[in-house]
Amino acid sequence: MTELLTYTVPGMSCGHCKAAVAEEVSAVSGVDSVVVDLDRKRVDVAGESLDDRAIRAAIERAGYEAA
Repeated sequence: MTELLTYTVPGMSCGHCKAAVAEEVSAVSGVDSVVVDLDRKRVDVAGESLDDRAIRAAIERAGYEAA
């Protein structure tokens, strides 16, 4: 069953931010898609058996903090 997790990432402000977050989160096991909305400072992650801690760690590796 596909899950959807949504994160608020207030530090994102540019295309580089968007690409960095999408790349790191996409590499997490179980993630099928990542949609980064800079205007809303939001990251939507879809996949199966998603690991919240692993996704938050990926956002941190990209240089940002998930609220």
